Amino acid sequence: MSRRPPSERLVLLILAGIQFTHIMDFMVMMPLAPQLMRELNLGAGQFTAFVAAYSISAGVVGLLGAPFIDRFDRRTLLLCVYAGFTVATLLCGLARDAHTLLIARAIGGAFGGISGSLCMAIVSDIVPPERRAAGIGIVMTAFAVAAAIGVPVGLQLAQSFGWRTPFALLALVAASMWWVVFRKIPPVRGHLREGAADGRAFRELLRDANAGRAILFMAVTVLSHFSMIPLLSPHLVGDMALPESYLSVVYFIGGVSSVLTAPRVGRLADRFGRQRIFNVMVVTALLVTLAIANSGPTPVWVTLVLNGLFFIFASGRFVPGQAIVTLAVPSSRRGAFLSLTSCTRDLISGVSSTVGGWIVTKQPDGSLLHFDWLGWIAVSAGVASIVLARTVKVNDTGGSSSSS
Repeated sequence: MSRRPPSERLVLLILAGIQFTHIMDFMVMMPLAPQLMRELNLGAGQFTAFVAAYSISAGVVGLLGAPFIDRFDRRTLLLCVYAGFTVATLLCGLARDAHTLLIARAIGGAFGGISGSLCMAIVSDIVPPERRAAGIGIVMTAFAVAAAIGVPVGLQLAQSFGWRTPFALLALVAASMWWVVFRKIPPVRGHLREGAADGRAFRELLRDANAGRAILFMAVTVLSHFSMIPLLSPHLVGDMALPESYLSVVYFIGGVSSVLTAPRVGRLADRFGRQRIFNVMVVTALLVTLAIANSGPTPVWVTLVLNGLFFIFASGRFVPGQAIVTLAVPSSRRGAFLSLTSCTRDLISGVSSTVGGWIVTKQPDGSLLHFDWLGWIAVSAGVASIVLARTVKVNDTGGSSSSS
């Protein structure tokens, strides 16, 4: 007798677990910045190279894999690349110096980026368009959980046992999640019936102007969000006078706030329109961004409130934003399209991180010179994202094309 297929909600929760490990692996580097810069004797530009290596590697590998990602059962491919991600995370925990850590980060980005795009492709395959923003909201709570639980725990472990400890523990969690995927996620092959297996869908994707506009929209949205992120922790400590021990509190408050609001943002987007909710989230996020980027020494409670709002609105805009993107192409092109979107996002993250390292200079007293410039870059890109979102048309009105 065949096993009963798992419920849609269970699959979404498992995918959220995968996203948690991928996002945690990426996120934990940034609040570790003060410790890594101190222990490995790194400047602002050298530290951002670790962030850029992860992102650029993910982008390049995603770009190379895009023509092939829709030719396989999504579950099988996810198991393969997630195994690579797990090993790479363990290598970060075993790194002995800055050079080996940099190599491990690049390997982790290569496998982690594809894992993330596959998760979103599976969500888009199993959840119909009228409920997709809510489904994406569930999966994207992984970001909030990583911020609320994963990063604070990782920071405490790093402060107590060294910066390698969070990566070793995360590798153990990822290995456990791999087993859950193997046991619970069914084959996802519906896209193979729609022209994906022979590469025709990818060739059509390259000629799809709407897909191009969606990718550009996501790139600009990421630029707006990521301009400040890599150096945010050093800015909080060096410019806003936040005690380093409070960094875990910043991520805990921001993460809990996002956990509570991300699913609601998804439901609001389904009810009132993705474009409208996206606009509200972006405008509010930009106001908070300017407040943070231009702040000097600030009372701790004000810093915590501002960063909580930043997590809610700056991160929350990706819920309706991702829904806008996933509806831009039919399911036969979705995996390749989301892979291209993901690699574009990663490349933009890496480039913006690198540029931020060039612009910002760490002063002898720990403060950051020209950090406010990053805030104005974020605002400019945010305004552009509102305009670009209106150009992306819905090209997926059918039901799910789930496993078969």
